[in-house]
Amino acid sequence: MPVETSPTSSADTLHRSGRRSRRRHRRHARALRGVEKRVTRDLGRELRTWLKVADAVLVAIERTAWSLRGVADEVTGALRETHSEVGSLGDELTGQSRGLVRLTQTGFMLAQVAASYRLYSLRAAFLPEQRAQALLEQLHTNNAQRFYRASTKHGGAFLKIGQLLSARPDIMPKAWVSELSGLQDAAPALPFEIVKRVVESELGGKLEDLFASFEEAPLAAASIGQVHRAVTLTGDAVAVKVQRPGIGELVKLDMQSLEIFLDAIRSSLPELDYDTIVSEVRGALLYELDYAEEAHMTETVGTLLANEEHILVPMPYAQLSSPRILTTRFIEGRKITTVLDELKARAVAGDGSAQAELSSVLGRLLSAYLTQVLIHGAFQADPHPGNLLVTSDGKLAILDFGCSKTLLPEVRERYVDLVRAFLMSDRARTGELFDALGFRTQSGKPDTLHAFATAILHAFQKAMTSGSFAWPDRAAILAQGGQLLRALESDPVVTLPPEFVMIARVFGTLAGLFTHYEPDIAFAEHVMPVLGAAVFQTNA
Repeated sequence: MPVETSPTSSADTLHRSGRRSRRRHRRHARALRGVEKRVTRDLGRELRTWLKVADAVLVAIERTAWSLRGVADEVTGALRETHSEVGSLGDELTGQSRGLVRLTQTGFMLAQVAASYRLYSLRAAFLPEQRAQALLEQLHTNNAQRFYRASTKHGGAFLKIGQLLSARPDIMPKAWVSELSGLQDAAPALPFEIVKRVVESELGGKLEDLFASFEEAPLAAASIGQVHRAVTLTGDAVAVKVQRPGIGELVKLDMQSLEIFLDAIRSSLPELDYDTIVSEVRGALLYELDYAEEAHMTETVGTLLANEEHILVPMPYAQLSSPRILTTRFIEGRKITTVLDELKARAVAGDGSAQAELSSVLGRLLSAYLTQVLIHGAFQADPHPGNLLVTSDGKLAILDFGCSKTLLPEVRERYVDLVRAFLMSDRARTGELFDALGFRTQSGKPDTLHAFATAILHAFQKAMTSGSFAWPDRAAILAQGGQLLRALESDPVVTLPPEFVMIARVFGTLAGLFTHYEPDIAFAEHVMPVLGAAVFQTNA
């Protein structure tokens, strides 16, 4: 006899069935997450192992260089075969986690770059000097293009590091600077539909209710976000920076891949405190993901520099900002390298005023960063050309405080004291300050640290005695670099204070601009006032 089922009992049955289905779904989701974690861990281990094996193979080849010609094709074939296998693995994992595919592809790219340079050093031994140089130039181009393609395809930390490399013409091969220069402000743009969705979600309203106008085409697209011009409801022109959705996870994956790469080639690099360097760079990149902190630093440094007549910082609009949206005053200007290139061309053509103007622009830039670091202890730590504008009236605008650093008062005073001691050639006091700041060498002696200080501050010391400031040319920088490498080999630096990584990043990037454009910086106008205020008026 059929059993009649009431609507209530049917609903109960469906409800129980739904609960069972949801429990099964949660179990499956947990299982999948566990699989993905294991795969990520295993893939990272495999990449690290593969890189170490590849490095060991290349070392073995170096020891039997006479057989290079015979094995070169085999190594190349093995690389292609490995690439094919890795690509297949990536295809299989696409449905599970795109992040794993990204890690695989970027890891293999880094391995190719490392292996190609190692192989070149062997192959060049069998070639005439001219042919070897031509081969090296082509290798630089190929590897720069590999890095460029990975940066534009994947974005994230790779794009940021590509920007940093492109801003160092003093130490990077010309092909790398040329190929990567497009990364400074030409990252792939987000579709406007995504931009609109992020803005409305973060600021809690319709776009048309938040802004009087909002341009769909971005002014610039960068590794973490992109910038759109807009007008507020009160009529102010503003720049709105919108963070790329999901960028946080991508940056973490990229750092994992780069750390694996660095770990694999560390034996081929000078001994240094790479753990601190990697930790500081990772922290800086993760810091860039928090636009609320960036707004705070923008306002802090902008207020500190408010009395600097020739320096502009775009102040933020708190009511139109969030952890993923940053709205600041819009500053009209041109990219600093565009202006400098034009001035350099005019100077080469015989226009004396152009060289003076070029020197003035870079003098103001140097003064601005000396002021931030030595006087205020708060600074924007990413002065690549995409973050620097020159206005029509010659003022310098510093943009993008996503990568910034604040020094504790006592730490800033120690760095000021260190500069003072170096300029006064007081080696004993300089050694004491190295120790107080947290620098350590393997032997405990400060000789390698003195070499560091000379590489960074020698131009300032020379200017103190001569009265004229001249940044060292490329040959002098390479000579200093050679001396520093020899010092590092003799007595490695095993510990660096974290803040020094960002300070070195700032002045290393600026050094690239100065070396390339060769300004005649007016020491008395742009440098001495800051050094005098910081070094000779601050109590030790």
